[in-house]
Amino acid sequence: MSNQIVSTSDAPAAIGPYSQGIRAGSLLFTSGQIPLTPTGELVTGDIREQTRQVFANLRAVLAAGGASWADVVKVTVFLADMNDFAAMNEVYEEVLGPYKPARSTVQAGRLPKDAGVEIELIAVVPESI
Repeated sequence: MSNQIVSTSDAPAAIGPYSQGIRAGSLLFTSGQIPLTPTGELVTGDIREQTRQVFANLRAVLAAGGASWADVVKVTVFLADMNDFAAMNEVYEEVLGPYKPARSTVQAGRLPKDAGVEIELIAVVPESI
């Protein structure tokens, strides 16, 4: 099995020596996304706005890897401040609706570019017909 780098211009380029995602067989692993626009501008302020941008980035990486929200099996959320949990969770529910993949949420000491939230996903890519 060979791994495939997943890349899209609809999400920000990696800010370090890593890729936006890796597809390993039927598994898609996204790198953590912070609230950068596809052009690299940091969305600051309200955690809800930051979380919406993170989910827009993740949606783009999922699509580039042949997956969608329904294919996500594990989500890891990193928050700079656990006091933002409820607000982040509101946006999380807006995006995922009734679908509830496994999830962990942790407070991180500091996130890249001092972002308030970073999220990474694991998805199982459907077989093509």
